[in-house]
Amino acid sequence: MKFQIVSDSSCDLPKERAQELGVDIVPFYVSFEEENYMKEGVDISVEDFYQMMADRAGTFPKTSMPSVQDYVDVFEKYAKDGVPVLCICLNAAFSGSIQSAMNAKNQILEDYPEAQIEVVDSEEVTALQGMFVEEACRLRGAELDMKEAVKLLEEIRPTGRIFFTTNDLDYLQHGGRIGRAAATIGNVLKIKPMIEYVNKELVSAGVSRGRKKSLQSVIDKAKAYIEADHIDLKEYRIGLECGLDKEFGKFEEQVKAAFRDYEGEIKRFEVFHVGATIGVHTGPYPTGIALLKRCRY
Repeated sequence: MKFQIVSDSSCDLPKERAQELGVDIVPFYVSFEEENYMKEGVDISVEDFYQMMADRAGTFPKTSMPSVQDYVDVFEKYAKDGVPVLCICLNAAFSGSIQSAMNAKNQILEDYPEAQIEVVDSEEVTALQGMFVEEACRLRGAELDMKEAVKLLEEIRPTGRIFFTTNDLDYLQHGGRIGRAAATIGNVLKIKPMIEYVNKELVSAGVSRGRKKSLQSVIDKAKAYIEADHIDLKEYRIGLECGLDKEFGKFEEQVKAAFRDYEGEIKRFEVFHVGATIGVHTGPYPTGIALLKRCRY
């Protein structure tokens, strides 16, 4: 193995998938009210996290980034064996996870001066970060060394795009994204927010009336972007995202039907459960489509 790949749990790769890829996951922490912080994916599954949100209406969980020691514990075992480490972190604008990783790297280098540790800001979130990590694994599998892989990965960072919606406005209001009055009126009128991730930021993309229309709007916006920017889907990975959503199966079929004209270009739709780092801001029902260009190799 040329190098080991490490990421934080905001990449939303299922535990089994991370193990299959040979990726170490450093978990974020999540807490409900007075309860102790739990490690995401270790002490609490993503499914249980969303179920707790749904069962505790009016409760707003909090997340905390991985500690320096969390990263040290992972880095050290590879430094001892002389294995280079590529650590891929959540968009630095969203969390200090990457700073914890950088501090851990510096701490490791004091004891293991010859250690090779590269800490990279994915500039992505949720499914995009997961697909970014999978691209890193693909490059490693093609026998590229770590520096070569990082160079190619940096090229695809600006291509990440997400189109998504959620089922209520309370969590966005709690996080300061919208005002209380707007949230109250929006919930009464069954307004659903449309949100996009573009240029390393989450931005408002309008609203839809009702859940059914908002899900269709996600599909329409993704298709409009693909057509307007002349995206060649043979060169892209496509991820479908959900939280605790009993309607997700219908949404997945709806997406496949809408993209039938692209069947020859799309290898497969990857499915991701949006993790706690974004879920605390969206509530239990985020649903969307993510696109990320494949590395040119």
